[in-house]
Amino acid sequence: MADVNLDGFRAEAQGWLKDNFPVSLAHDAGAQQTAVMGLAKLSGDAQLWKERMAAKGWGTPTWPKQYGGGGLSSAEARVLQQEMAKVGAFTPIGGMGVMMFGPTLLEYGSEEQKQKYIPDICAGRIRWCQGFSEPGAGSDLASLSTRAEDKGDHFLVNGQKIWTSGGQFADMIFCLVRTDTTRKHEGISFVVFDMHQPGVEVRPIKLIAGHSPFCETFFTDVKVPKENLIGPLNGGWAIAKRLLQHERSNMGGRQNGGGRAERVPLGVVAKKYVGEDEQGRLADSDLRTRITMNEIDERAIQQTVARAATEARNNSGPSAVTSVMKNANMKMLQEKAELTLEFMGYQGLGWEGAGFTAEEIAAVRGWLGGKAFSIYGGSNEVQNNIISKRILGLPEAS
Repeated sequence: MADVNLDGFRAEAQGWLKDNFPVSLAHDAGAQQTAVMGLAKLSGDAQLWKERMAAKGWGTPTWPKQYGGGGLSSAEARVLQQEMAKVGAFTPIGGMGVMMFGPTLLEYGSEEQKQKYIPDICAGRIRWCQGFSEPGAGSDLASLSTRAEDKGDHFLVNGQKIWTSGGQFADMIFCLVRTDTTRKHEGISFVVFDMHQPGVEVRPIKLIAGHSPFCETFFTDVKVPKENLIGPLNGGWAIAKRLLQHERSNMGGRQNGGGRAERVPLGVVAKKYVGEDEQGRLADSDLRTRITMNEIDERAIQQTVARAATEARNNSGPSAVTSVMKNANMKMLQEKAELTLEFMGYQGLGWEGAGFTAEEIAAVRGWLGGKAFSIYGGSNEVQNNIISKRILGLPEAS
């Protein structure tokens, strides 16, 4: 696209944001986090912003217009992201429907399924969760045992899932089920169904960090219409692998179009606790160096993710490179959390109480919860195996 056309779109985006983005939400990290997770109900200006973005289609800017997306080119989406960041705006439509299921359905779903589910995802009307891992099928996901028996016009699902993120809030689930017990990978199907129907039981798991983002989920004679099968019968494993690439792409730092409110640099926050030297720099030179290196890593990851996202669009979706970016981004985020607690000193030990600010308590809980980053979406070890086999072409261990 010619620069002149991008300049025109930039002007359009600037004008629209000026008229539609509530200034009360500018740089509101709390509202942004709520929107990104896509689980909690929004209200006030946040809900108004969500409705306006949904009507414009810019919550999913590069998705096809006929399903409620923005129909923008990748170049236009980058311009939109830049302009949103300038005014402290964020994408108010998120969650697993946007990050994982929607992109996968656009590739594998029938036209009827796209028409049925994608518009609600683009508008943020339906909350989705993922039914993959089981108590006996974590890293070896293909050993899952949740059954879906063919009952003519529907499947009858029985089994259990674990680590169902946001299951207690979700309206729908995309789920891997076994439809053939004689084969492993080739006996798995991909289905979606209503989380509010009889036979679905959700039990939140309280973590040591003090919250319950995950659940145990039990299915007892859950009816799933045959039209809720995504892709071919027993063809769910290929779809699941593609979906996991989309998940890792997001965990690697990719943004699904739209802006992200600019955050205060870590070095600026550190000065409040450590102080400045005579040149206005962070007083602790060693800490200053390590924070700078972490920020360099973050910028490098952002740039690499942007390049990989462009390549992914040209190659019909994400590749195994998402495993590299997922590991790199999770390591950077964990190091940032460690640095934050280090410069906070005693204030970085607070769990609760009036002696600590909300930001300090959030930093401690975030640091602890972030220890699981290297497990989410497939552990570091699983990603290393993918990298060694699919990128480096290394042979299987003997």
